[in-house]
Amino acid sequence: MVIPGQAPPVAPTPLDARLWNSRVGVQDYASAGEKYQAAVLEQYKLYVEMADRISARRSLTNTFFLTVNAALLTAVGTVRVDVLHGLPTWGLVVAGLVAVGQCAAWILLIASYRQLNRAKYRVIGALEQRLPARAYDAEWVELGDGKTIRQYLPLTLVELWIPVLFLLFYVTAGAVAVNLA
Repeated sequence: MVIPGQAPPVAPTPLDARLWNSRVGVQDYASAGEKYQAAVLEQYKLYVEMADRISARRSLTNTFFLTVNAALLTAVGTVRVDVLHGLPTWGLVVAGLVAVGQCAAWILLIASYRQLNRAKYRVIGALEQRLPARAYDAEWVELGDGKTIRQYLPLTLVELWIPVLFLLFYVTAGAVAVNLA
């Protein structure tokens, strides 16, 4: 581990240069500076915890919508084709619109969580500028700043495929059901 102000035991790596903040050293933790750094560290910890809670809430939201869609598919799977002939077309259209609408809401929530997480991690990066190590910034650089899927596959891209696939299924199944009704 490289500590600013001390000679490293081995040659520093490119990651060390990104991780350790050359603007913050041991001198910043003396007297009044120590209180300031402690306050920044406490705010940093709180903010990282808040970012983690947003991620947990995002996961719960995905679980909720996945459960709703699994229930819808189970219900659709139990309906026999001859039952569709007795249903009014408007009822099928309304049911289809509800299914498509909840998929659209799911997609919008994923986009919203992505924006919120992006902003939170920018703030975390700004707080790290006042700390000796910049772990999130260094990690992001290691992941190629998210510029190539080969280095980093954003979770949001994977998350979006699930409601899009459900949406496509509902549109296709709805078209087939309306033709059979």
